[in-house]
Amino acid sequence: MSNILEVRDLRVVYGGISAVRGISFDVPEGEIVTLIGANGAGKSSTLRSIVGLEKAASGSIRFMGDELTGLGTEAIVKKGITLVPEGRRVFVNLTVYENLRMGAYMRKDRIEPDLEWVYSLFPRLKERSWQAAGTLSGGEQQMLAIARALMSRPKLIMMDEPSLGLAPIIVQGVFDIIREIHSQGVTILLIEQNANMALKAADLGYVMETGQITLSGSGSELAANEEIKAAYLGRAKK
Repeated sequence: MSNILEVRDLRVVYGGISAVRGISFDVPEGEIVTLIGANGAGKSSTLRSIVGLEKAASGSIRFMGDELTGLGTEAIVKKGITLVPEGRRVFVNLTVYENLRMGAYMRKDRIEPDLEWVYSLFPRLKERSWQAAGTLSGGEQQMLAIARALMSRPKLIMMDEPSLGLAPIIVQGVFDIIREIHSQGVTILLIEQNANMALKAADLGYVMETGQITLSGSGSELAANEEIKAAYLGRAKK
């Protein structure tokens, strides 16, 4: 299987402090890949650099064979990458429908088929299509953030903490949707504090600590690793 994304020796620096310290990893096409690690490990900085919101100090980011470093965010999105940011970041004064149209703002073709697709994934959004996004619940806003990202027809969708602040029953629903999106052929790169749910969903996982990747393996391999259990899954080593 070919890699849709290849990151090599990526460094991201803020004011002289290295947030990401020369990491390398691959995202195979058609798979769910997760980055797990504690707050401050550099996970969000990695995603933001891939989509051009943070400038890489050095290294290479290649998407479908094309180099992304140095490109602006709009050009990267046009190539087929979208980011569902941490904290949802929906346009609270716009309606659900208007938020979804914003996700497709660079498209020149008909968006109606994709609109119906995201409404089929998120029926509640269709029910609330003319409601202001700011009046939605936290779970509904997360659904809207994911649906808005899908409206650009991404080949790779990156999600930054999609379950953050949500009730457990809503978290399960979010991961059900992630699996459904994956079944439609979309590659997913996922950052998630809920390591247990992330590793259950992932084909491949990487562990980040203080800006470096310290471990990698299949989702099931990492979930069975005693060090990972102790550090991230809330299970003490025997």
